[in-house]
Amino acid sequence: MGTMVQTFEEVALPHLDAAYNLARWLTRNERDAEDVAQEAYLRAFQHFRSFHGGDARPWLLTIVRNTYYTWLRHNRAPEVRTSFEDGIYAEMPDTSDPEMLLVREADKQMLRRALEKLPDDFREVIVLREFEELSYKQIADVVQIPLGTVMSRLARARKRLEELLANSRDDKRTEQLAVAGL
Repeated sequence: MGTMVQTFEEVALPHLDAAYNLARWLTRNERDAEDVAQEAYLRAFQHFRSFHGGDARPWLLTIVRNTYYTWLRHNRAPEVRTSFEDGIYAEMPDTSDPEMLLVREADKQMLRRALEKLPDDFREVIVLREFEELSYKQIADVVQIPLGTVMSRLARARKRLEELLANSRDDKRTEQLAVAGL
C-alpha cells in the first residue's frame, strides 16, 4: 500500500477560515487579522515539512497564535485596541419578528463587548473552545499549556464572561430605567 502525500494546499486551505477567525479575535481588527493570518500561512508553508500528518487545524492555529504574539511585540502597544466589526459572527436564524431581531442583535453586541474585555489568555481559550470547537487537548497543544491549566483557564474565563454579561445587563436595565424617568 502506497503512502499518500498531502500537499500544503490540501492540508492548510480547509482551515483558512479558522485561522482568520482566531487572528480576528486576537487582533480585534480586520486588517491586522489579515496580516497575521497571511504571515501565519507563510510560516506554515515554510515549515510544512514539520507537519507529520494528523489534524492540521491545531497545528495551523498554533502557528497563527505564535504569529500573533510575534506580530504584537513588533507592531502594537498592548493598550491599543480596536473594536470588532459585526461580520465575523455567525448569522442568527432569520425571523419575521423585528423585536426578536433587535433583542438578538443586542445580545450579540453585549457578548462581543464582554469578550473584548477578557484578558488575552482567557479570550483565546474561549475562542478556541467555543468558536473553533477544539478539544481541551488540542487547546493545550495550541496554547502550549498543561491540560489542567486549559480547564481552569476556561472555567475562570467563563465565570468572568458571565460576570461581564451580568454587569452589562444591569447597566442596560439602569439605562432603560433612567430613560423611562424612573
